[in-house]
Amino acid sequence: MSSYETTSTTGTHGELVVHRWTPPADHPYGIVLLAHGYGEHAGRYRHVAANLNAAGYSVIAPDHAGHGLSAGERALIVDLETLVDDFAAVGRAARAEHPAVPLVILGHSLGGVIATRTVQRGLVPADALILSGPIVGGNPDILALLDLDPIPEVPIDPAVLSRDPEVGKAYTDDPLVYHGPFRRETLQALATIVPVIAAADPIGDLPTLYLHGEEDALAPHAVTKPVVEGLGITSLEQRVYDGARHEILNETVRTEVLADIGTFLFRALPA
Repeated sequence: MSSYETTSTTGTHGELVVHRWTPPADHPYGIVLLAHGYGEHAGRYRHVAANLNAAGYSVIAPDHAGHGLSAGERALIVDLETLVDDFAAVGRAARAEHPAVPLVILGHSLGGVIATRTVQRGLVPADALILSGPIVGGNPDILALLDLDPIPEVPIDPAVLSRDPEVGKAYTDDPLVYHGPFRRETLQALATIVPVIAAADPIGDLPTLYLHGEEDALAPHAVTKPVVEGLGITSLEQRVYDGARHEILNETVRTEVLADIGTFLFRALPA
């Protein structure tokens, strides 16, 4: 039976809590380093971890600073690169603990930005990359809030996350999810890093799976797709799910999405 624990380390903003889901085998087949999205926490990915555990992967996922169980003012991000640094430190520790197995980086939404920058900066030796609805191109409507003073108190509508109403209810009822408005500093941090991502050196021959919901309103596919295709990835696979919204790992098609991830990992990683 898989095991679950949380550990803590010191991050750039204080205590950083790390979630670990470990398969029953003494030696995992591989490690998946998971970066959650804005305003949420890694605990929302327990079902993803269970699926990966069943395939022999250990899943390690920090709560970013200001998120979940980690220290920091809620959902306040002044510099996204500090979250990248925290995430990479957890990844290097995981790599040192299991140096002989493949390491996969998986990032959703803002976590996709963190995952992308981790790879672009060469901070963690990775064997594959999975991007789920990554907001690497920003969102013009959300970033336009920077032109307003004050920024309207418009939190994320749970209905844009998934067609599954139970997902929206769980999100609304979760005390570890941030339900407040966007902070100006956080929006500015995203606006700052988007051109940095676009201008970075090509990623090259890293097996990469890009997953996106057709009806994603938070990281619009029309904005995100050209940015992902411009990352200079020579081994890029893409999957777009009809009618799916932002959180494809929590969508009504999540079984299909998880199966696609499993198929990708089987092909991409050494036997």
